[in-house]
Formats: sequence, C-alpha cells, structure tokens
Amino acid sequence: MDERDERDERDGPRRDVWATGAAYERYMGRWSRLVAEEFVPRSADAADGLRWLDVGCGTGALAAAVAARRRPRLVVGVDRSPGFAATARASARPSAPQHFVVADAMCLPARDAAFDAVVSGLALNFLPDPAAAVAEMARVVRPGGLVAAYVWDYAEGMGLLRRFWDAARRVDPSAAALDEGRRFPLCRPEPLRAAWAGAGLADVRVAAIEVPTVFADFADLWAPFLAGQGPAPTYTAALSPAARTRLRDALGAAVPRGPDGSVALTARAWAVSGRRPPRTRPARRSDGRWPA
Repeated sequence: MDERDERDERDGPRRDVWATGAAYERYMGRWSRLVAEEFVPRSADAADGLRWLDVGCGTGALAAAVAARRRPRLVVGVDRSPGFAATARASARPSAPQHFVVADAMCLPARDAAFDAVVSGLALNFLPDPAAAVAEMARVVRPGGLVAAYVWDYAEGMGLLRRFWDAARRVDPSAAALDEGRRFPLCRPEPLRAAWAGAGLADVRVAAIEVPTVFADFADLWAPFLAGQGPAPTYTAALSPAARTRLRDALGAAVPRGPDGSVALTARAWAVSGRRPPRTRPARRSDGRWPA
C-alpha cells in the first residue's frame, strides 16, 4: 500500500497516506495480525512446502502468519510502499523464507502460475481496480492453486471505524463522502464473491472473521488517528485544531468504556477464497520473473 489518489466533491484531489510502518502498526497493524492468525488456518492451503505470494503485504502481518503456521518453501510479499516493505522485512524472523519487494499489485512481476497460493490482507479496497488485481492474482497462481483475501467490513462490522465516521459526520456532515463504508463497496460478501468469480476462480467461498479490538483507554484509541496513516487519520490530520478537538470529543462520547477505562470493541473482516481451475488460460501476462 502507498499513497492513493482520490477525488471527492469537497476537496478535489486527495490522498490516503500509507507510508510509515510503525504508525500503521499502532493504528491498524495490531488488529490485522489478529485477523491474519484466524485467516490462515481457515482459508489457506494446509500443505507444507508451498510457494506463497502476499499481495499488498503492508507491514507483513499475513506473511508472518503464513510463515508461522505453515512450512512454506517461500513467502514473497509485495507492496508499493517502500516504508511498509522495509518494516515487513525488518520484522520477519531470520529463519523464515520471507522476501519483501516493492512492486505494484496491479502488474505483478511474476510469471504465470509461479505460486501455489496467492493471498492478500486488507489491501484490495485501496487498489485502483480491485477486479483487475484479483485477475492478476489468479494469473500468477498455478492451476488448482488458492487465491484468498480478507477486507474489513467497513460498512457495519468494523466497530472502531464505524464509530469514527459516525462521529465525524456529526461534527462535519461533509465527512460522509470520505466514510470507508461508502467509498469501498468491496467490503461486503456479494461484491467479493463476484470479483472472485469474475476472475475465473472456482469453489468461491466468503466467510466472516471477527476479532476483539481492545484499547487500554481512550488515549490508546485516539492517538493513532493523529499519525496520518490511512483514510481516517488522513482526514483527522487535515482538520483545524478546533475541529480535531470536536471530533475527539464526539468520538469519546460514542465509545463504551469499562470500569478501568478500557475500550472494548470488535472488528469484522470478510474473507474470500477460490481456486484457479485446472487447465485454464491465465487472465493476464507479465514478462517479469521471480527468482527460483
């Protein structure tokens, strides 16, 4: 992931910033890792010795789960953000067969059928053409191989962001145009199923994964929104100090707090998986090659 150009009626050109690994980890990475730990045993191939590709690998949460729960021959992560790829590279276990490369998910530099399993975590919504990206994932997986991904349920099930955008709209009605539940239609089961079927994948399945997102206190919840990584923090960083304070107070009033001040929410992701049928022609071609 990296900076994504967007345009809305209020602001004209705008960017979602994905660049700093440490800031992302505090904002979303800690929850992405929980989902990855659930996703790999539920949706991924059980066989050992496979070649895996993690598309839009971010800070390496999914690649790490694959390396820990399987015995892969190779795990390659690709991301357009050099900062994210560097964070993933630095956090990988030295003994794990993991490699992280700066590359574009829309045009993977891999030969046809190069991998046994191609996966993606929380990245598809931020690509300019998710359907084309899924077709590219299908191209680089072998016949019979797995293509699987998960995305947040921004519309309803991601408690943190649902409360954030509801609070933002209360203090700034124009924030509705930036709400991830509105911007990203792929965050629902039917569009995910259609994207996988449209790429020619078979045995398509969609299932929910829900994880707890527990914050030590409201400051632990609020601080990552000030770091400018992702749509909600990018919006927060652009506010005036007074508007930011109003948003903080509105969000603070909207979240539940335990007797110790902790904030316990839940986050739901939709996981989708399918397989490339045997003897199908790849959806797209690329001249690039991964090393053996």
